[in-house]
Amino acid sequence: MKMIKTMLASAVVASTLLAPMTSSAAEVKKIGLAVANLQANFFNQIKQSVEAYAGDKGIQVITVDARGDSATQVSQVQDLLSQNIDALIYIPAGAAAATVPARLAHAQDVPVINIDRNADGEPGDTFIATDSVASAYQVCKHIINEAGNKGTMLMVHGQKGTTPERDRTEGCNKAIAEYPDVKVVEEQWSQMWSQDEGFQITQNLLQAHPDTDIIFAQADGLALGAAQAVKVAGLDHRVYIGGFDGDTAALEAIRDGVFDVTATQQTQKMGRLAVDMADKLVKGDKVEPVQLLDATLTTKDNVDGFIANHP
Repeated sequence: MKMIKTMLASAVVASTLLAPMTSSAAEVKKIGLAVANLQANFFNQIKQSVEAYAGDKGIQVITVDARGDSATQVSQVQDLLSQNIDALIYIPAGAAAATVPARLAHAQDVPVINIDRNADGEPGDTFIATDSVASAYQVCKHIINEAGNKGTMLMVHGQKGTTPERDRTEGCNKAIAEYPDVKVVEEQWSQMWSQDEGFQITQNLLQAHPDTDIIFAQADGLALGAAQAVKVAGLDHRVYIGGFDGDTAALEAIRDGVFDVTATQQTQKMGRLAVDMADKLVKGDKVEPVQLLDATLTTKDNVDGFIANHP
């Protein structure tokens, strides 16, 4: 926390020293892409889509990876702005300090396109994401139905306070509210949405609640870890597990029966749309402030199509 506070203080000082610059570009030529954590397959898919689509349009993309650290991301965005980018595509590394990069960009009249996570107090000029509330509702309803509309449930959250964590919690809770015989006995938050965290968290929770029938893990990495923990626990009953994202490894795991269901996000479309929005904003065109895309409930029955061609 001390490091983050130091970086925030530096960013505020820097923003007062940097004179606002109005972009004179008639079209976008250089985009800064600030990614939360490229260790996550979801973010890698977006990165690849942005770079490929922008490349086809002759647009240069400078990509930086915060590795999940907010202070690092603040510094990286300052560096991107010093390279005269025309637009910033921004995926906040966490809830802490999330407003600072957007504020720095706006101070230089650089438009900001947020993907997946928005920043309270300093939102992007447009926000592109999956409708996580609706999709998490579908995932949780599915695993509850598979469990016979009753049972003991665990929820493994993503990083606390981030947009997808809040929305997926809301959506799942809406589904749970429809089933009085489902009891959520414990919830725990991760920091990196990772498979290792999913394993460790679920392993600990299962020791306290060995009668668990249902697990909602708010990302596919967490779901893969949860499935591993269930296997190691050697329980004498079936546990139904839902994830979220449509990661490559998770789709293959669903095909192979490792866990049950996910919501496959349109990562390729998100990347292309972000580039198009950067172009529009630089030209001064109006864009919608929030653009929510559908995800597809994905089970063993329809997963092969997504493995062959990810949307």
